Amino acid sequence: MTERDRQSTPAAAEPWGNGRGYGPISPRHPLGGEMTDVVRGIFTRLRLPWLLQRYSKIPVLAVFSCVNGFVSIGLMATLAVVTKSPFVFPSLGPTAFLFFYTPTAASAAPRTTILGHSIGIAVAYMSLLITGLTHAGPATATGVTLPRAIAAALSLGLTAGLMVLARAPHPPAGATTLIVSLGILSQPPMLLVLLGGVVLLTLQAILINRLAGVDYPLWAPRQARPEQDPPPPPPP
Repeated sequence: MTERDRQSTPAAAEPWGNGRGYGPISPRHPLGGEMTDVVRGIFTRLRLPWLLQRYSKIPVLAVFSCVNGFVSIGLMATLAVVTKSPFVFPSLGPTAFLFFYTPTAASAAPRTTILGHSIGIAVAYMSLLITGLTHAGPATATGVTLPRAIAAALSLGLTAGLMVLARAPHPPAGATTLIVSLGILSQPPMLLVLLGGVVLLTLQAILINRLAGVDYPLWAPRQARPEQDPPPPPPP
């Protein structure tokens, strides 16, 4: 197939991305994600035509990622400093990247994000109760004991399974459940703050993506159009 043929058949160029850019690499989406759509929308909103001509360039996307990540997590970190509460924690980083790299993917929807992290937090605390580690120090200080290893494995396994059952697969929730089951943040008040941080970051994602004109859902993932069955083969 020639380059001209590839350009004239967008469905073949991005077969599972449904034209949204998170499938194979394309000139419009050089990173394979939808970040270019977010950047283009922001530049359009800010009326920066000279940048619109370069919105899909790798250096522009890199600068946007840097600034956006700094602002998104910086706000959460500032809130953590002011309130003396853990509103920022490691798994928020990959969550923020999903919000602006593939915002219309099911794993980045508000429902998926909040439910995924909620499952991870709840399951991890349950694993601490089962292993009797609710008042133990973090594994980084006490080391990884057999009960701690059981708690970590149980929390991650149950989180993965329950996210699938709930149709809420959010990969960063796997990190959240380990943060809790390893005892880094394990007290109930802290767990509520963790969930509050997820909710606040999700609200930021809704604001920024909607400002950029991206069809980002307010709650559940968008439903894809049902695929039509291929026509039956002709009779022999």
